[in-house]
Amino acid sequence: MTDKTVHESQETRSRRGIASYFRRLANRLSRGEPAPADEEQTVTVTPPAESEFEVEVEREDGTVTLEIDMEWDENEGVVETDVAASKATFEVYEDSAEQYRWRLRHDNGNIIADSGEGYASKQKAEQGLESVKSNAPGAYVVDESKDDSVVEEGGSKATFELFKDSEGKARWRLRHDNGEIIADCGQGYASKQKAKQGLQSVKTNARGAPVEEGE
Repeated sequence: MTDKTVHESQETRSRRGIASYFRRLANRLSRGEPAPADEEQTVTVTPPAESEFEVEVEREDGTVTLEIDMEWDENEGVVETDVAASKATFEVYEDSAEQYRWRLRHDNGNIIADSGEGYASKQKAEQGLESVKSNAPGAYVVDESKDDSVVEEGGSKATFELFKDSEGKARWRLRHDNGEIIADCGQGYASKQKAKQGLQSVKTNARGAPVEEGE
């Protein structure tokens, strides 16, 4: 069989971003689920229960390289391309105040996130949702409903904040490092567990969600 490169990418990332990528791989591998090879999650691999694993650190001409390889027989694992990366769709629409907003609608019809505010132009709304696409998958989770806030590990330029609203319902918001809230749950949840499930759905589905015109 002829050798074929299924996927290859190269970019500069922060340590937090790299950690987020490996954490996503580790979580999927530990559960035996297809693990995404690319950020858009359109290429996934499902290795067998055991595979060859190699780690190599090399120094050459002032450059250090860390290489991590996994290898297995093709018949023992699965590689999928053109995977449906998301079960949700971003909808950009104009509200009654003639401002532009976005919402993230799951395939089941539920709105799992929204912009939380109106934008003066469609371009600004699209920039806002692109920030959510980039930052939601690896965002930290901070539980503000506890006296001592607990941070769940992540790695992006934004943080999910879990909190209780004035009616005692659990909510989440996604706050960028610059202080701006870039996404909101749009509704209160009966329990913190339900709110965490909601933000996890956003983490999973935001990156590969297509963008469409909404009404």
